[in-house]
Amino acid sequence: MTESGTGGVGAQPLERLREQVREAAQEAATHDLAPKPPRASEVTLAQHMDLSRANIMGNVHGGEIMKLIDTAAGIAASRHAGGPVVTASLDQMSFLHPVKVGDVVQVRASVNDVGRTSIEVGVRVEAEDILSGRRTHTSSAYLVFVALDERGQPRPVPPIAPETDVERHRQAEAKIRREHRLASAEAIRRRRDQLDA
Repeated sequence: MTESGTGGVGAQPLERLREQVREAAQEAATHDLAPKPPRASEVTLAQHMDLSRANIMGNVHGGEIMKLIDTAAGIAASRHAGGPVVTASLDQMSFLHPVKVGDVVQVRASVNDVGRTSIEVGVRVEAEDILSGRRTHTSSAYLVFVALDERGQPRPVPPIAPETDVERHRQAEAKIRREHRLASAEAIRRRRDQLDA
């Protein structure tokens, strides 16, 4: 066996990590499902963008930004769920302006709404030119996560308790996005059923 995760030395840390995730999921199942405000799970990550993150245009590669978005959103969703979550979908991703090498990127994530087992997280990305201090809104995204139990199956999450008008507005928009996702999935399913008939 090799150290690449199929046995050997490399598999031991991976198996320990999997066991920690199972334990966290078991612990999460015992948590109270009392409503939580969005501020209880908000996340801000900051990262300096160096040359190793650049594309051939000299800007930061979009995939680097997407990874930061998924990381911040996953932390916010895990905080809200009180345990492990997986990314179910990237509902919308907008690149508004490029991020330059040398910028400091700030990624802010907060829970907008929840379903029974799912959590929508909104993410805003800003790039700061550290010489001028100027900040630019460069990207926005909406991601959906599903909370998992110790068997890797979906489990219930606490309701969201918006406290401000902005949070209530975000929740209302999240409900519209969910309706659109479900309607789109149903329309595609019907279309495919027609083609298979």
